[in-house]
Amino acid sequence: MADPVKKPLPKAIERMIRVDQAGEYGAVRIYAGQMAVMGDRGPHGGRIAHMLEQEVVHREWFDQFLVERGARPTLLQPFWHVAGFALGAATALIGPEAAMACTAAVETEIDLHYTKQLEELGQDEPEIAEKIAKARDEEREHRDIAFEQGAEKAPAYPLLSGAIRLGCKVAIALSERI
Repeated sequence: MADPVKKPLPKAIERMIRVDQAGEYGAVRIYAGQMAVMGDRGPHGGRIAHMLEQEVVHREWFDQFLVERGARPTLLQPFWHVAGFALGAATALIGPEAAMACTAAVETEIDLHYTKQLEELGQDEPEIAEKIAKARDEEREHRDIAFEQGAEKAPAYPLLSGAIRLGCKVAIALSERI
């Protein structure tokens, strides 16, 4: 018996899966960079290791959606591999508060991004919406932990946070399309 013909994936859903997988991939790399510098015994090592574990699970969800739905990953993944790790390592080198400022900035943008996606999805694609909602809730927890652990005490916090948030917005826009 021949395989059934796959119905083309709506472009909006394909873009969502692509950008979400890219974002979770980038988050894994950011936390890996922080862990490489700070280690698990650093001031926030245990928290960062836990956040990394959650991000790996999120990435696995979107990896699976890429395969199941026949969506392609972003062509920028090799760049995000390096850039994510570099961002995590650089902020950790500045200090524990800067690492937390990075987390707060990234997770603030991701919360906004996932919330917008959930509004766009409505009742469509309940399986994807469920994973996005779960990831968003955990990203909010990461953001809140980062603020509790002194994110705003990082050197030049407003500048650092603003630059990282802008970078996230650019990464989202590029990963949706490329």
